[in-house]
Amino acid sequence: MDGQDNRWRRLCQDELDMLLSGGNFCDDWNSFLVPQSGFRADLIRNCRFSGTVRIGRITRGLLEYGSLRFPTGIYGSFIENCDIGDDCAIHNAGIVSRYIVHDGCLIFNVGQMTTGPDADFGCPALADRGIAVMNESGGRAVLPFDGMNTADAFLYAKYRDDLALQERLADMTLRRNSALSGKRGEIGPASVIKNTLSIENAMLGEGCVVDCACRLKNVTVDSSASEPVRIGENAVLEDGIVGFGCRLYEGCTARHFILGSNCTLKSGVRFYDSILGDNGTAACCEVLNSLIFPAHEQHHNNSFLIAALVCGQSNIAAGATLGSNHNSRRNDGELVAGRGFWPGLCVSLKHSSSFAPFTLLSKGSYPYELDIRLPFSLVSDNEREGMLEVMPAYWWMYDMYALARNGAKYKARDTRKTRRQNIEFDIYAPDCMEQVMQARSLLELWTGAAARRRAGAAADGVPERILREEGAALLGGGPSALAGLEVLGYGMERSSRRTRILKPAEAYAAYADMVVHYAVRCILDYRDRGGEVSLGKLSALACASGERRWVNLGGQVMRECDVEDLRREVALGSLAGWDDIHARYDCLFARYPEDRLAHALQCLALLEGWDGSVRVRDWMEVFAKEERICREICGRVSGSRKKDFDNVFRQATFRNADEMSAVSGSLDDDAFIRQTETDTESMLLSIARLKAMTE
Repeated sequence: MDGQDNRWRRLCQDELDMLLSGGNFCDDWNSFLVPQSGFRADLIRNCRFSGTVRIGRITRGLLEYGSLRFPTGIYGSFIENCDIGDDCAIHNAGIVSRYIVHDGCLIFNVGQMTTGPDADFGCPALADRGIAVMNESGGRAVLPFDGMNTADAFLYAKYRDDLALQERLADMTLRRNSALSGKRGEIGPASVIKNTLSIENAMLGEGCVVDCACRLKNVTVDSSASEPVRIGENAVLEDGIVGFGCRLYEGCTARHFILGSNCTLKSGVRFYDSILGDNGTAACCEVLNSLIFPAHEQHHNNSFLIAALVCGQSNIAAGATLGSNHNSRRNDGELVAGRGFWPGLCVSLKHSSSFAPFTLLSKGSYPYELDIRLPFSLVSDNEREGMLEVMPAYWWMYDMYALARNGAKYKARDTRKTRRQNIEFDIYAPDCMEQVMQARSLLELWTGAAARRRAGAAADGVPERILREEGAALLGGGPSALAGLEVLGYGMERSSRRTRILKPAEAYAAYADMVVHYAVRCILDYRDRGGEVSLGKLSALACASGERRWVNLGGQVMRECDVEDLRREVALGSLAGWDDIHARYDCLFARYPEDRLAHALQCLALLEGWDGSVRVRDWMEVFAKEERICREICGRVSGSRKKDFDNVFRQATFRNADEMSAVSGSLDDDAFIRQTETDTESMLLSIARLKAMTE
């Protein structure tokens, strides 16, 4: 809406007479301003006006929302100190005070829509108004701002010991938020607000729909024409920021929060002091004091998540109570879960616990704190034998369908048009694969110790290098070499009971295959992006030293050295504002394919034992391994899904095979399996082209 003074004029006498005859009242008609042309006084009836009010052009017409049609104009409403845009329809608004209502808005049956002089719209200009994520004590509280993503929040919440960084982040946030202080609220163009009790101190973007909500107070909603936000039945939102394309309805309640783009809150969820990354869903549950990276799913009854860092691509099952018990004298425990975290039905976990990427927890109440450092594992509480059991690489060995589908489905669900954040959805990424390499070292160490224990020799005092060498020799011999050997893990549970490692030799081999698959995929991806993939360059990268430590910064995977550089430049003032930090994220993401390729090849070199030089024969062996791995992946995807159809108990609910096929489809109907088969053929052709480089 154009607020320039030369657009506005006072009423002429005929217009004033028509307004008075229409049952309208104003404290001071000299403060009632209209456009130079296009004003229809007959389309304003039974209203009261106070303060400075400017009414835009009104053309006789109808605004539609669903099956409803509302005449343009203002009817039965109280308007105070507002600018009303062109061709709006405002009906039965109890009070609209200190708002800029942009063109084409529909407001119907709203009790209160006000903005106070101290409004901050969920973007506080005071340092003590942070969102207490990751820890109930408030020791990791972050100051929110419009446009904050989970990478920003992690940078703010994680590095609390970096005082210079914290001071700079707080300063740049407060400076950014102070620009909102004292502003009037805004309702973006073509927005719809109807049947809503109360809206206070709100900034609503274009195309926003608020329908049958209970209360919005002190919020910023980043809606747009291409990504409208929908706020529906009985929603309560207080002190928060809502990203583009979000959907909030069915009695959801959110307080002190940030939602990324394309998020959903519904079905009575309580979402307090938390930040949810892009493409996240929370429903029928309770989430408190948590920082959740993109692509989170928590939509089952009674699931509870508190004081947690959840690194995305996660799924919280029904009845899960995560962090429900405090194991310290204060409420300062934390839970950290890597990407792909998946606790099963009715899982109960204690603070403080930590989980490697793609940890699957079987049903159970885990009595002690956990530190699971083996990725892609299945963790079980064996109550009968009184021990914890961990099967490393479970997903790869026994549920390839779910593993392969994981990365694909999250990419498909990423419908964001406004992409404020760079997100890594691929399972085979440096943050996960570096932990795979570390897991292989742990398996070697624990197997070497187990072998000495069986032989009656003490492992204490033996150098780790020796134990790893002995363990690697045994693991390389396959399951038969470990027959009768119980491998125990250490430091994974805060208890005196044993932690048994299941199928260590199979997991060790599976981890090796994952590294080969990771490396060849990175080569092909880099080539598809136009990068050089000559054997000379690949060999040079494989034998070079590089950064082995990686950080999942809110969903964007970065080298730790780059994060350290970013922190240092923020503290020194070289990166002076959040826009500068976001630009750095983008630069690092543009370079990420090459950084990832270097890491993948260095992992491959360690796995294969390459030292200083790589022969053509070495590459041929790697490519041949990848051909085998691709065929095995394709077979396991189909095989793991086939178990569902072969399950006789699943068949028991159907009269016959035809009924089962009509309801559940058949294996041949599975689109993901068919796509996997197509992708495998494409992958094999690409590998053949790589092999041709060596001929």
